Amino acid sequence: MGSLALDASDQRAATGGWFVALDVEPLAFEETLQRVYRAQLVARLLGAVVHALVADELLQQLGCRIDEFSHVPPYSGSFPAVGSGRDGETRRAGRGRPIVWFAVALLVQKFGGTSVGDPDRIREVADHVARCRKRGDKVVLVVSAMGKETDELLRLAAEVSSTKPGREMDMLITGGERKACALVAMALTDLGIESESFTGSQAGFQTDSTHRNAKILDVNPYRIADAVAAGKVPVVGGSQGVSSDNDVTFFGRGGSDTTAVALAHALGADACELYTDVPGVFTTDPRLVADARKMDQISFDELLEMTATGCPKPAMRSVELARSFGVKLHVRSAFSWVPGTWVTQEESMERAIISAVTHDTSEAKMTVSGVSDRPGVAAQLFRSLATADVNVDMIVQSVSAEGHTDISFTLPHEQIDGATATVDSLLEEIGATGIVADPDIARVSLIGAGMQTNPGVAATMFETMSNAGINIEMISTSAIRISCVVREAQAEAGVAALHAAFQLDRPAAERDDL
Repeated sequence: MGSLALDASDQRAATGGWFVALDVEPLAFEETLQRVYRAQLVARLLGAVVHALVADELLQQLGCRIDEFSHVPPYSGSFPAVGSGRDGETRRAGRGRPIVWFAVALLVQKFGGTSVGDPDRIREVADHVARCRKRGDKVVLVVSAMGKETDELLRLAAEVSSTKPGREMDMLITGGERKACALVAMALTDLGIESESFTGSQAGFQTDSTHRNAKILDVNPYRIADAVAAGKVPVVGGSQGVSSDNDVTFFGRGGSDTTAVALAHALGADACELYTDVPGVFTTDPRLVADARKMDQISFDELLEMTATGCPKPAMRSVELARSFGVKLHVRSAFSWVPGTWVTQEESMERAIISAVTHDTSEAKMTVSGVSDRPGVAAQLFRSLATADVNVDMIVQSVSAEGHTDISFTLPHEQIDGATATVDSLLEEIGATGIVADPDIARVSLIGAGMQTNPGVAATMFETMSNAGINIEMISTSAIRISCVVREAQAEAGVAALHAAFQLDRPAAERDDL
């Protein structure tokens, strides 16, 4: 009887990699084969890393044990059939029993603040890593500050200083991540796993000199690679690096996600796993819609639109980076072993017309009225706003009447005062008559790669909002997104209505045509 050869058809198949040989009793082999079929692990392995817990528990139930680790050279031919070895030959352990081959990966795993929020959670993270190491995977950890520690540090800074210099703020805030990574490394050591903690600069992160929101210029993680090669688990403090001036820099909120993706790319990891307090990416906020459905897979473009229009996790910068460098993302819960949502460049065969509904209440609308309708006015207005670091999003200009028009745009709440001061200084130059800021608005968006080739999405959206008694104040679109500005008080009702209208509680293949 031949062995069950399960080889992932991803980059490891082309470059070679580490595989685990599992010794199976002859009587259990046929059952192993059938159980793997039933669990559909074959299909999963022919395109993604096998979810370790499923394999681990499956083999333990069948009385299998890890027999040896073997390195397989690069494979250039066709993939072997189930029941044959990698080259079509039967593979047997030393005692002549069939063996099962599972791929072993290099994984970068990021754990957020909730995941390392107290000593018990830190020990659970260490136990998780121990299980990953037991199955042969190599792991690099990235951790955020514990719980609400970043908020506490910001509160202390506000009590101590009114100026809050950027350099000192970065020194203060990144201390939370350094504390967390040292504690996680200690917990791993207590489990007999060699581990070392690293700051962002020690991990090789070079950034620009923009404090509180630094951008990564280069990553040279030679110390991390050396630690992995030595059999250790490196634990890296997230969201930090060092500037060309040798100052500590902070990447901003959500920067640990960006740290993890950048490390995964630099190390050539098989996947980057982002562990959060939610089990994956949902079709909408499950706190608003009870039947919101967790998606097994989503494209980078769709997730990027979601994070730009209100989806809080993962951080948008990390998704942009992963898409640019082709890093496979797995967004999953830190509180269970259930698989989460895979984010890849690949699109499923059943392309959903609509994948998700998002909402964002963090923006306000500003209207500049009576603007002179002549060339260069809009350029002057928005150049001045950009110079003042005002982040403008949606823009709508009304039809000109008697040589004057109104220009409306959305911006973050916290930038209203700066934008008002900037526009006020331009009123006479641009011939405007006034400014009105409206903070009580929200944006509701539909996202889906399939809307590019399916007419009727906009019509269905607008009809649904109308039937719910919701007035649309502004509209903007991209190739895979439609966004509407509505009253903030009606945003949740709009999300629920759209989720039901597009049947997002069902898998794409089971939805009715528009």
